[in-house]
Amino acid sequence: MTGRRPRVVSVAAFVAMAVAIAASGGQPSAGRIVGDVSMHVVTLGESWRSLAARFGVDAGVIAADNASDIDDLLSVGESVRIDNRHLVPAGIGRRSILVNLPQRMLFFADSANHVTGLPIAAGRATWRTPVGAFAVETKERNPTWEVPVSIREEARREGKSLPAVVPPGPDNPLGRFWLGLSIPNVGIHGTNAPLSIYRLATHGCVRLHPDDIEWLFNRVEVGWPGEIVYEPVLLAAVGNEVFVEAHPDVYRRVGGDARQQVRARAAMLGLGARIDWTLVDAEIERRSGIARLVSRLASSD
Repeated sequence: MTGRRPRVVSVAAFVAMAVAIAASGGQPSAGRIVGDVSMHVVTLGESWRSLAARFGVDAGVIAADNASDIDDLLSVGESVRIDNRHLVPAGIGRRSILVNLPQRMLFFADSANHVTGLPIAAGRATWRTPVGAFAVETKERNPTWEVPVSIREEARREGKSLPAVVPPGPDNPLGRFWLGLSIPNVGIHGTNAPLSIYRLATHGCVRLHPDDIEWLFNRVEVGWPGEIVYEPVLLAAVGNEVFVEAHPDVYRRVGGDARQQVRARAAMLGLGARIDWTLVDAEIERRSGIARLVSRLASSD
């Protein structure tokens, strides 16, 4: 653990930020979105769950958006509508990484401040990923996994056996690339289980699809800063439109009423008059995990 206080958005925090902005005469920056709405043609072996892992959207949400059920089988050649738009949490800077745990997304900002979003797997509720600032301390290709005693003990209690060391190769849960962080015992790495992405499935590390970790590994340098945050509900103006993105409070860190938090955020940004609050309340209730349009007079995504 880092010893730093987690970045958890509460009503009090929103109010404090609003007061600070008003006192300084400043204005918050415009929000940003990654992802898009697209049509995906199903290939052999794909399922709602595999699409969820690759695109960073809940499988049930993708199925529902296609008037289907998660237990329905997909057919090769079938076209599936996928909306994987996500709001970028405020505060990401150039040449940095930001991970938002409830979103199960990693955001990478390059030197031009162009942001790319990548779906992740994070620590499960019983083995939480810690929150706080970090720096990238090491980069390693084909890492060896030195299995922590705590993980070996957990396996033993479940009637399984793990070796003390897992060498590089297809059976290594770390995959082919490892970014070691200054947060003790936490890294960003690949996986030999791609279907685990976009789930709470790890022992605290941040896990990426094999293609995504290779992409990130080739762009990040040792010393780059980053932060792991915890923001289940986001609201931002992107251009002339207002979006809200609501996720379950997976670690149960945030107290209070999410609707009140969004209203405080909207007041801080001066967006209240532009928002259809019926749409906001519906999305907070649904918590689909997608950036949904909530501008006044908006009737759909």
